[in-house]
Amino acid sequence: MRWFYALVTLFLVANLYYTYKGDIILNAIPIAFILLYTALYHFDKLFLFVVFFTPLSINIEEFVSAQVGLFLPTEPLLFGMLLLIVFNQLRRNQFDIRFLKHPITLIFIAQLLWIFLTSLTSTHPEVSFKFLLTKLWFIIPIYFYGVIFFKNENNIYRFLALFISALSLVVIYTIFNHALNGFDEESGHWVMFPFFKDHTSYGAILAMIYPPLFGLLFAKKHGPLMRLTLIFLILLFGFAIFMSYTRAAWLSLAGALVVYLLIRFKIHFKYLAGIGVIGIIYIAFSWTAIMHNLERNNSEHATDNVDERIESIANISTDASNLERLNRWGSAIRMWQEKPILGWGPGTYAFEYAPFQLSSGKTIISTNAGNMGNAHSEYLGPLSEQGLMGMLLMILLVIYIIYTGITLYIRMPHQELRLIMLTLLLGLITYFAHGVLNNYLDTDKATIPVWGFTAIIVMLDLKYPRVRRQRRIETTDQAKS
Repeated sequence: MRWFYALVTLFLVANLYYTYKGDIILNAIPIAFILLYTALYHFDKLFLFVVFFTPLSINIEEFVSAQVGLFLPTEPLLFGMLLLIVFNQLRRNQFDIRFLKHPITLIFIAQLLWIFLTSLTSTHPEVSFKFLLTKLWFIIPIYFYGVIFFKNENNIYRFLALFISALSLVVIYTIFNHALNGFDEESGHWVMFPFFKDHTSYGAILAMIYPPLFGLLFAKKHGPLMRLTLIFLILLFGFAIFMSYTRAAWLSLAGALVVYLLIRFKIHFKYLAGIGVIGIIYIAFSWTAIMHNLERNNSEHATDNVDERIESIANISTDASNLERLNRWGSAIRMWQEKPILGWGPGTYAFEYAPFQLSSGKTIISTNAGNMGNAHSEYLGPLSEQGLMGMLLMILLVIYIIYTGITLYIRMPHQELRLIMLTLLLGLITYFAHGVLNNYLDTDKATIPVWGFTAIIVMLDLKYPRVRRQRRIETTDQAKS
């Protein structure tokens, strides 16, 4: 063992020397060894480490001149987790056949295969294959391994506790910065930096986590300290959502509340379908009048009046944020019309949308170069980049996640996990509703909770199978005996 002690001593001397010279790079070596050991022998701990640091991760693109979008420390770790999962899968199958045949898993696989196919025909193959790699290191470790990880139901609570704890630190940091700037609307757009790029992504994640906070509070009996902590977090996050000035977050929470009431009072689907059909017919016959009313709406979102901020959601005459969103959506649809089958390639919208802007649709925040980001939609983005199939797969995934969650809630036993699962579903609904107006699934902040919540729902769906499936299993067991 002398060689080991000699090596450690040499490293410490060298590290002290370079630290004295102002170079701290050698300090990363012990951290790297600790992470490697954890990955090889305590993979579940590494998973939780990534979950905790997700709200605290920082995009290095904001600090370097090169166009390198990478969230540290989470994305390199997720890439390493992906390699280990693939390596272990080559040695032996890790996944239950029922999980691999689950509709949500099949849709994920179809999505990844379609992204690979459209990357081959992409106008920017290097961008598209990087997009595919990013999808793999988000989906495989968080969803595929997540279903295995959450079989230990205590890990559900660990997942939520760590993510909420780290997000609470970001919320406190943001509110403190906002207070220093007088809680004005303008500073509310950037005070969450560098943890979140802007107030819209910050508001979207806060809204997604808000329902599970209620689930944790009411799902089981807590001691006074834990109960007070959860009540404090509900009040803190509620204030943070309000002060985020994110109209879409407010709207998505209202939508989640409506869904909760529908589930809670067991409104039959046929009645909802009837109301939906009547609503569509009314909109079709009243479209001209509706558009005239929207065009007369001059309420601006940059106001301290809450009523006017809510009204500004429907302002398509003067609100630059809404008009720019319409510009991006129109560009995405025109891009799809030119390449309807395979699209322009995953991740290429920002590189291609500029020529598809109409001069009449540009706003004061538009650029001729078209360098202002994505399509502002989780559904129209895939339409322009991956063709019609890309959008349909995303819509199908959302529909099936919601359907699975609702049917699971109906048949689950009345235990604390039932309420937790429902609030996770409501959190997902806030994000999927938000996804009509924005898209953040290319970031760890959104992807890890979204696919983590989905993994929990699928794990519970497999644990509490539908009655018909359960009877078939019991019949097979009896026949074997």
